[in-house]
Amino acid sequence: MRGVVVRNKKRHKRSRVLVVSGVGVVALAVGGGALMMTDNSASAARQAPNRTESARQSSMTIQCPDVATKLSNVPQKARPAVDKELAALDTQVADAYKQLSAQGTKATDQAWVRTRVLEPLSSQRRSALNRISTQMGKGSQQASGLGTMASCTVKQGEVNAAPAAAPAAAKAAGPQKSDFVDIKKVRPNVKNPRKQAGASKGTFSSRCGRNENKKFNSDNVIVAPGVSNGAHHMHDYVGNQKNDAFATDQILATATTSCTNGDRSTHYWPVLRLQNGKNEKDVNAPGGGTEGNIGTILQPTSVQLTFRGSAVGKVAAMPKFLRIITGDAKAFTNGTANANASWSCTGFENRQLKDKYPLCPKGSNVVRTFKFQSCWDGRNADSANHRTHVAFAGANGACGKGFKAIPALTQRITYKIAPNSVFAVDSFPEQLHKPVTDHGDFINVMSDSLMKQAVKCINSGRKCG
Repeated sequence: MRGVVVRNKKRHKRSRVLVVSGVGVVALAVGGGALMMTDNSASAARQAPNRTESARQSSMTIQCPDVATKLSNVPQKARPAVDKELAALDTQVADAYKQLSAQGTKATDQAWVRTRVLEPLSSQRRSALNRISTQMGKGSQQASGLGTMASCTVKQGEVNAAPAAAPAAAKAAGPQKSDFVDIKKVRPNVKNPRKQAGASKGTFSSRCGRNENKKFNSDNVIVAPGVSNGAHHMHDYVGNQKNDAFATDQILATATTSCTNGDRSTHYWPVLRLQNGKNEKDVNAPGGGTEGNIGTILQPTSVQLTFRGSAVGKVAAMPKFLRIITGDAKAFTNGTANANASWSCTGFENRQLKDKYPLCPKGSNVVRTFKFQSCWDGRNADSANHRTHVAFAGANGACGKGFKAIPALTQRITYKIAPNSVFAVDSFPEQLHKPVTDHGDFINVMSDSLMKQAVKCINSGRKCG
C-alpha cells in the first residue's frame, strides 16, 4: 500500500479511515495509539531540538494497494513499460501527499478530501492500471484483477513528534517517540540454523568503502529502471559507481568501482539522517527535503559486505546481474510480510529489531543489517515483482523445492551516533520514516572468475577477502 502524510490541528485518540469506492465514502473507526516509550526513548525526545506544540500534530496517511507485489508473471517484453507505470503510481501518491500537506485544516474536511484528493487519485490510478493491463495482454489472469486496486483510503495516524526545527512540509513525517527503544531492554532473539556435516562454512568479503565518494541519488534501477527519482528517497551507494536509473547491465559491467578487489557489484540502501534541523544539499530536491527527507546525512562508520555458505550443503555461483531486494520500503502500509532489515547496537547484536530504532549506550554504535535471500530458482536473474526468483532458506537452512543455495549476502552498516540523538531512515513520504521500512539492494556484477573464487572459498571453509 501507499500513503500520504499531512498535519492536522486536532489531537485524536482513535484513528478514522475514509474509504473511496464506487459508491462513495464510508467512515470507519479503528483502534490506534502509540506504544509507551522507554525511559531512554523519552530522553531522546527531550534531547532533540526544541519542539513546539505546532509540531506535535497528528498525521494522515493515504493507503493504496501495492500493485507491484501482485505482479509476478509480467511478460518479459512488457516489463519496461509496466515498471514505468508502477513508478507513475508512486508519483501519483507523492503528488497527493504534497496537495494534502499544503492544505492545512482543509485536510480535516472529509468532503474536501474525498472530492479533491481520493477521487482524483483513484481516477489516475485506474488509468495507469488499465495501461498495465493492456501491456500485459488480454487474457492475463493478473491483469484482469488490477481494476480492483484503484481505490485508496485516508487514515489518521499517530501524534507527531518531529523536531520543531524541521521544515513545515516534513514535520508530520516522523520519526515518532514510539519508534525508539533502549537496546538494553530488548531480550536476545537471534537464532541460527545448526550447521550440518556438509555445510559450506567459509566466507568471502568485498571491501568497498563507506561511500567516501558521496554517491547519492533517489533512483532505483531495480524497481524503477529509466525513471528519475523512482525511490522518492535518497540512497547510499558502494561498489559500482555508475548506478542510477539509467544504468544498463552493459554500463554496470564497465563501470569503475569502490571495491578493492575489482568487484563491480552494486550495493545500496536508504541514507540514515540525524534529525538535527540542519539542511543538506538536497533540501529542495526530489528524494530529499521536498519529500520529507531532511537532516544531516550520516556517513557509515563501517560497511561490511560478506557472503556466507549454506548450513546444509555447498553453494552454487550466482548468475551475473542477479538482482535481489531484501526488506520492503513500504512495509508500514503493506504490512510486515516482506520486512527483513534489522537494527541493533554493537555489543548487543544478539538482539535484533525490525520495527524499532535502537537507543545505544555510550561507546556502542548503531547497526543496520540486511540479510539477503540465499536460494535461487536457477533460471532468472530477476522477476517482475523482484522477489519470486529468490527465496530465504528454511529454519533448518535448506532451500525449498526448485531452488538452489547461492552465497548468502549480508550487508552490515554501523554508525557512530551520540546517545539519545534522534535519527531516521529516508523513506517514501507516506511511510513516516518507520524503521520497519528499511531495505537493502544488490546487483551482482562480479566477474565470472571472482564469483568462482568466492564460491570456492565458501565451499572449502576458508575466509577470503
